Amino acid sequence: MTTLREVLLVGEGNFSFSAALCQASLGGAKVTATCFLTQEAALRQDGAADNIRRLQDCGAEVHFEVDGTSLQECAALKGRLFDCIVFNFPHCGRKSGVKKNRNLLAKFFLSCVQVLKDGGEIHVALCNGQGGTPVDTPMREWHNSWQAVAIAAEAGLILSEICPFDHEKYQGYRCTGYRSQDKGFHMDGALNHVFTRSLPCVAPQSMSMEITVGRETVRYEFPQELCEFANRNFLGPQSHHPVQRVKEQLLKELQSIWPVHVVDMDFPELFRRSADRLHACGPGISSSDIYWIRPTETCVLGQEEKETEEDGEPDGNQDSPMGGFGLRPSLLMHVQEIIQRRAFQPEVLHALSGLVFQRVPVSRSVSPAFHQLLLMGAFPAESQPIHQIKSCLQSLLSPHGIAFEENQGGGIQELWVNTKSPFKVGRLEAFPATRDGPQSQQLCVATFNLDLLSVQIFDVADWRLLWSADPRFLAHFLLRSPGPFRAFSLYPPVYTHDISFWVEPEGFDELAFHSLVRRVSAGTVKEVVMVDRFRHPHMGHASLCYRLTYQSPDRALSHSQASGMQLQLRSLLPTELGVTLR
Repeated sequence: MTTLREVLLVGEGNFSFSAALCQASLGGAKVTATCFLTQEAALRQDGAADNIRRLQDCGAEVHFEVDGTSLQECAALKGRLFDCIVFNFPHCGRKSGVKKNRNLLAKFFLSCVQVLKDGGEIHVALCNGQGGTPVDTPMREWHNSWQAVAIAAEAGLILSEICPFDHEKYQGYRCTGYRSQDKGFHMDGALNHVFTRSLPCVAPQSMSMEITVGRETVRYEFPQELCEFANRNFLGPQSHHPVQRVKEQLLKELQSIWPVHVVDMDFPELFRRSADRLHACGPGISSSDIYWIRPTETCVLGQEEKETEEDGEPDGNQDSPMGGFGLRPSLLMHVQEIIQRRAFQPEVLHALSGLVFQRVPVSRSVSPAFHQLLLMGAFPAESQPIHQIKSCLQSLLSPHGIAFEENQGGGIQELWVNTKSPFKVGRLEAFPATRDGPQSQQLCVATFNLDLLSVQIFDVADWRLLWSADPRFLAHFLLRSPGPFRAFSLYPPVYTHDISFWVEPEGFDELAFHSLVRRVSAGTVKEVVMVDRFRHPHMGHASLCYRLTYQSPDRALSHSQASGMQLQLRSLLPTELGVTLR
């Protein structure tokens, strides 16, 4: 038996919209129409009696004296959940200002989520300019709008669709109730706003990990701000995630010039610190860029060593002695291991992909965790392998605004996205390999940031969306030819907060500050910018002021939540980083 789609209409006046909706192409929808007025007052509305009769003939329910701001308290709606809730042109009546109408909308949304099914929708029609989104033409000043998206966020809702309110398709619909009169609202340019539930904004939970590094089994606490990036398996064989699709496309393109061998060796994400390991990551990686880990327990050759907090350096200490562990910052550290394997063959491109971690500032263009593709192979120097890779990939990537540029050092090709704020997404370099045999060999090594390539190729507005747990993100990439990504959260609200504090001249770890921001904000801060810095002329202390921009690309982030996160950050800064708030 097919489940009926249940539709609830709130704030009906003369019931003309409900009646028109019932007779439109709704299939087997079950309509429940409600009105705030008493039955006697409603029947005095022009045409209401006929419309109610039409509704009842269609099998719809009609209820009076239903308050849209407390739907769960209505006896007729007790225990019921709806697929769709509709409120056309909500208004407090009389000459109520925007603040009263915002309050009405806020209470309505909070009431709706109590009776809305998972996956359900809330439709709110507003006059042009009221919603406060860029679709309004002209767009009102923010303080003069109803701020619909920000108000909905307080109830855990996001704006998923916005389109013109086509009143002409509902035959017989006559809008009434403007200023509590039998007058209609101005429907020219009116917009229908569709809101849906979002996943909650919650702080990442701590996570214990166990991993084998060489002959040691290491147990440790994963950095809390990175927990949302762990164990996601985006590069698994059955994955449809965009990073996997981009990787497959790159390798398919390169197979046209060389055989490609995918390295299946499972390299650990944790490594034991040594000078050689750090050097192998390339010149762009320093000790301060690495997440250093203090094991809670290690097992070596069957012998167990337990470490307590007093025994080692604290997490993230960049002065930890050699012999500590770190999360790998680049797959380049595995190059020598791949070369030394028996499976390594000349004139074959060997490909390794995996997750890497780097301590970086909170920014729109860089992520502390990303998927990297490492390509390497030994080729005759005469074949100029670097230029072959460049020529092969140019036709694939150039339509997406991605281009190769030669490094000033010569012989190194870097892959850049040409935007107003260009950022690097790859690097190609060749090294002398051997001179045995009839011709010299060149070791060609290339790395690609699959996350940033995915963002650019699929037109994803924010790299954080790649890590979204909302199934609506991945659903887009289940299509055979997904094309540009269509956001499921439109015009998410933005909140800015400044924070300033005194620091010791040489004792402030700025990257530790950025890590704390990520952890406290659950990843909802998209950018941190220093807006002011000065040094006290007598004390020698420095004052720093940072501006934090809160905005979530996939979750409902409310003003109260952002303010609460900022307060929590202020309370943790003195204890965790030893700064003095101003």
